[in-house]
Amino acid sequence: MPKIHELSENLTNQIAAGEVIERPASVVKELVENSLDAGATRIRVDFIDAGLKQIVVQDNGTGIARDQVDLAFTRHATSKINNEHDLFKVATLGFRGEALASISAVSHVEIITATEGAIGVRATFSGGNKKGQEDSAARQGTKITVKDLFFNTPARLKYLRSPRTETMKIVDIINRLSLGYPHVSFTLSNTGKVILRTTGNGNLKQTVANVYGRHIAEGMEEFQAKDSDFKINGLMSKPSLTRSTRNFISILLNGRYIKNFQLNTAIMDGYGSKLAARHYPIVVLAIHVDPLLVDVNVHPTKQEVRLSKEKELSRLITSAISNALVEKVEQTSAFSNLHNQRDTLVDQLEFNLNQDVVNTTRSKEPEVHEEESVFSAPKKDATEEKQTSSGYVNLNIPREDDKYIITKTWDKNVALQQTLTPFSSNQNNQEVISSGDETLANNLPRLAYIGQTDTYLISENNGDLFLVDQVAARRRLKFEQIFKMIAAKKIVQQGLLTPIVLEFGNLDFLQIKDRIEQIKTLGIHLEEFGQNSFIVRSYPTWIHNNIEESIRQILDSYLNLDKGKSNSLFKRVAALQAKREIKGKIKLSAAEGKQILLDLRKTTDPYHDADGCIVLIRMSQNELRKMFKRNE
Repeated sequence: MPKIHELSENLTNQIAAGEVIERPASVVKELVENSLDAGATRIRVDFIDAGLKQIVVQDNGTGIARDQVDLAFTRHATSKINNEHDLFKVATLGFRGEALASISAVSHVEIITATEGAIGVRATFSGGNKKGQEDSAARQGTKITVKDLFFNTPARLKYLRSPRTETMKIVDIINRLSLGYPHVSFTLSNTGKVILRTTGNGNLKQTVANVYGRHIAEGMEEFQAKDSDFKINGLMSKPSLTRSTRNFISILLNGRYIKNFQLNTAIMDGYGSKLAARHYPIVVLAIHVDPLLVDVNVHPTKQEVRLSKEKELSRLITSAISNALVEKVEQTSAFSNLHNQRDTLVDQLEFNLNQDVVNTTRSKEPEVHEEESVFSAPKKDATEEKQTSSGYVNLNIPREDDKYIITKTWDKNVALQQTLTPFSSNQNNQEVISSGDETLANNLPRLAYIGQTDTYLISENNGDLFLVDQVAARRRLKFEQIFKMIAAKKIVQQGLLTPIVLEFGNLDFLQIKDRIEQIKTLGIHLEEFGQNSFIVRSYPTWIHNNIEESIRQILDSYLNLDKGKSNSLFKRVAALQAKREIKGKIKLSAAEGKQILLDLRKTTDPYHDADGCIVLIRMSQNELRKMFKRNE
């Protein structure tokens, strides 16, 4: 066995750096947290090449005294705790005394700092060793420049992601910190281009607007609650404003961004069923608690903490969000918003007859003829007349006698109807359709238009009765029209007299910018326009109204979509636009009703709209006979 020996200080520093400095974003986090602990109200972060080439963090905090600069770069040297008792009431973001030592161990570092009324000092470190120190003119505060990160540990580089991903991680860190400290002004720039700038005026909603964009901030609601141990407050998005990941949920514990699965679950429970499947809200949750109830000394990055009374806190969060939704947001359950739903729904297939449709009141001396209506009934005695004095029969209640239209077989027949698809897969009366039309193997038979109710078109084929939901039918037709146009990439553009400027949060901006060519296939041409903004000078003609709102919702669909699923996105965009344009029923002429029935036969699925809702139902001759007891 090799001899045991003590590692050199330089090597131990490099090993320790691996626990704290995983990537460039880790450097940014540690340096900015030091600035916040120093009482800074203005912090500027600049980086180049995703932070590998250079990171600069400058603040207006208290600064570091001349005789403590060397100590600041020594492991386990800190001004934030003095004894073991202080570990149980940590009120600062940093306290381990490892940040500067770990950073200097794997990079070249320059620090320029000055305390109030003192001459500044400039010092340089490289690979964990001090290279020099001199006086320097400087304002109160600290400026730290980190260059050539991991220059002496190149193996670390292979574990880094793409420059874009590393850049987004830096952006994410500053976003979270700015949300935790709305009274601090943050400026973040990449190679001289400003990505984020917050006002630092203490207004959380204003900070959310700076981080996620004004459009999102305007759609968020405040919530708050407290009990004997916790006080919470924050902002939450309406259920209609979501993202495809939990990354837009920020939990801030005494200003510290933390990751906690149970608290995330509590937030989702507060929304209940108001969120669609695999959609997550945008939430900024600030938790204020006595530091004695928190153990932050669990993980080197300090993002995982232990909380006393975590279950009580979860219940408080869930109730606060749930109450805020009830008070401020009108929203129905999102179970009905599940897309591509093909399960048969009872309320869609039920032939919703009016409960009071059958008038059983009879004249005293009814006249019976051979052509007597099926609604006629034998003459009643006094007892029967008394039983029907209400005048109407509830059709939902099965009857044991044969004097009413609906018998005890009604429930059985309805149950049978619900197990059937709208049409059998084998049609005997297949008709020749032009080869240019896309049709199902069990294509819709030719329907003869009869008339319409307030919502439904009434038609028939070979004695079978068909009810067509005109709204669902029109949405299916509009969906087909838009989707074919997008898929064929034959999109006509309409110029705008006044261009539209779309502002986004920095993370959303980066994601949209990364997919700008894919978005162009929809006919939406975006040009960069200032900080985190795009300008739109024309729009595709398949968008007919509310141009800006429609484009925003389409781009939002991109943010909620996994990469590589462009075809499913095209369908989703077409479905959303069809639903946006066809909002409700309208009065149709007979010619328009006939045309809808003809056009439905040419669609890829005439039985459902793009969201899976049923377009039409059929009642066969046999089913109609049973309903009217013609077989008895």
